[in-house]
This record gives sequence, structure tokens and C-alpha cells, in this order.
Amino acid sequence: MKKILLGSLLMIIAAACSSVQVSYDYDKQVDFSKYKSYAFTQEALDLAMDQLNRDRILKAIETELTAKGFTKSESPDAWVHVAVKTAQRTEAVANTSGGYGMYGRYGYGGGFTTTTVDYNEYTDGTLFVSLVDKSTEKIVWTGRGTKTIDEHSSAEKRDQNITYAVKQIFLNYPPKAK
Repeated sequence: MKKILLGSLLMIIAAACSSVQVSYDYDKQVDFSKYKSYAFTQEALDLAMDQLNRDRILKAIETELTAKGFTKSESPDAWVHVAVKTAQRTEAVANTSGGYGMYGRYGYGGGFTTTTVDYNEYTDGTLFVSLVDKSTEKIVWTGRGTKTIDEHSSAEKRDQNITYAVKQIFLNYPPKAK
């Protein structure tokens, strides 16, 4: 029973760790209903990463923008700028075992404990998507999603992760009028 409970707890923790942390910001003076068409900036098209993941990101953004009523255009209302940042992280986890006294678990006297420290290295990836008003050349909306990257995931899992992250980033677009 303890093993089942521990296994369930580890699965819940793993699921919680795999979620995307998102945030967004926008210009409160902008009427977002005027944006109907888009094009990617040249920087977005030349995003410094491998072509397969760049194509996945751009396709996921196109899908979300289409769902929001945008059309791709040579003469857009808004430019879509995309940037990616990665950060190497290290997490230390200490485990202590032992600690029983010389005379048993509830006895008295000095006990011996052992503490081991495990270091887990991982990479956090952050995807930034910004809408830039073509006429003013100012950012009017920006969204950000951060997730721990599984560098050994399958192509299907990468598709799922990127699609999910982009969908989460665009959840609050357009911003609600106040």
C-alpha cells in the first residue's frame, strides 16, 4: 500500500512539474479588435534553434492565431515576433536515512544517520510571443510560457508540448476589455 501511495505521489509531482507557467502583458490603450492579419518578423522566421522545433513553434502559433480570427498576410496589421530563451538549472535533493538509537527505534543513545545529496540538472525553456502593431512598431501584447524541456522526448511528444504551450500562452488573447 505504501508503494502505491508513493508511486501515485511521484506521478502527481511529475505532472505538476511538467506544466507550463504562463504570463502576459498588453497595452491597455489598444483596441485589439482592429488586428485581423499577421505576418512573422524575419527574426521569428530565423529563430536560432533547430529547424524542426522552429517549424513546430511557428505552426502552433499560426494555428492559435487562425483560431483567434487572424489571417496570414503579406500586408499585416500586426507583426508576430518570437523569441526563445533557455536556462540550465540544478536542483539539490537531500535524503537522510538511519537515525535510530543504539537501543532500537525508541531507545536512547547516539544513532547514526547518513545524508546523501543528489543533484538533478535540467533545462527550462521560455517561449516569448509578441504582437507588434505594424503602424506604430510598438509591442501591443506579449505572452510568455516556461516549461522544463525533456531533451529525450519523441517527435510526437515535442509536438504535443509545443502545441500545448502555445495554446496556454494565447489563452488570454485578446485581453478582456475593462
